Amino acid sequence: MVATRPLATLRYAAVSSSAPRRWLAREAGPPTPPKPRLLDRVRAAVRARHGSRRTEEAYVACPAEMGAPEITRFLTALAVEGRVAASTQTQALSALLFLYRHVLELDLPWLEGVVRAKRPQRLPIVLTREEIRAVLQQLEGAPRLMAGLLYGAGLRVLECCQLRVQDVDFAANQIVVRAGKGDKDRVTMLPKVIKPDLAQHLEAVRTQHQRDLGVGAGWVELPSALARRYPHAGREWAWQWVFPATRMYLDRLTGDRRRHHLHESVLQRALKDAVRQAGVTKRASPHTLRHSFATHLLEDGHDIRTVQELLGHRDVSTTMIYTHALNRGPAAVRSPADRMFDP
Repeated sequence: MVATRPLATLRYAAVSSSAPRRWLAREAGPPTPPKPRLLDRVRAAVRARHGSRRTEEAYVACPAEMGAPEITRFLTALAVEGRVAASTQTQALSALLFLYRHVLELDLPWLEGVVRAKRPQRLPIVLTREEIRAVLQQLEGAPRLMAGLLYGAGLRVLECCQLRVQDVDFAANQIVVRAGKGDKDRVTMLPKVIKPDLAQHLEAVRTQHQRDLGVGAGWVELPSALARRYPHAGREWAWQWVFPATRMYLDRLTGDRRRHHLHESVLQRALKDAVRQAGVTKRASPHTLRHSFATHLLEDGHDIRTVQELLGHRDVSTTMIYTHALNRGPAAVRSPADRMFDP
């Protein structure tokens, strides 16, 4: 009768003798896969909820292991020492809430009690029509077209950068904004005055795309899981960016040679220079063109609900802020100083 030995002794004998190593692997079982890193878990959770790339970038930057005192000190330091805007502090808190609830799966009710910074009420900067014309005259090329779309169609900067060829409908004079703020689609107008220059620009982009295809490139990033359903759609003309970047890059996952869309900083820098050259003293940015679009539509008598839809606002109260520039407030009231010095 053979005496039985403990499993640990058998494993030791297998290792120390000439017994096949596959016996040891069969006894020990398959190796345990490594646990995903915290930041990878955050990215996976954001993507599972169809969060934008910017949301993903913001959320992976949050601190990982903190309690109530540390979080309070962290958020306070952002506002006091870092002097960040209220929106930045709120974004940091949202990232921490997301981390604990959806990634670490911890129920921490004290997070609800963290004081949120209040967003100050600021009136939007609006340019006059003459100032808009002066600024646009200082621009050329793609930045001029992009600025024209921000003012003529009410686009946000990133919405303009991420326009694809199929989103521009020349026949219907409209632009489809896909996955805008809040992951919402909407339709806005295509200004007729921009159509000739935009069509000429797209011809040049198409020529560039044909050259890219000729050297084995011509790919663009596709939204969500579309690339798996349509493997070759990334090289089709309809999916190309209206405003592509000047350089290509190699995607590390697929090995595709792609073009990204033009970075928003290109328009920001160009507009900043144009405002200075035009002699405009207001602190105008690309978003100022969108503010001016909404204000001028209201000045022309369009109803606020229509403007709300064109801008993609969820609540009409957000659109109401543009009524400050109409003759419904201080501009409609005559100053007593003017009346006193009347002849």
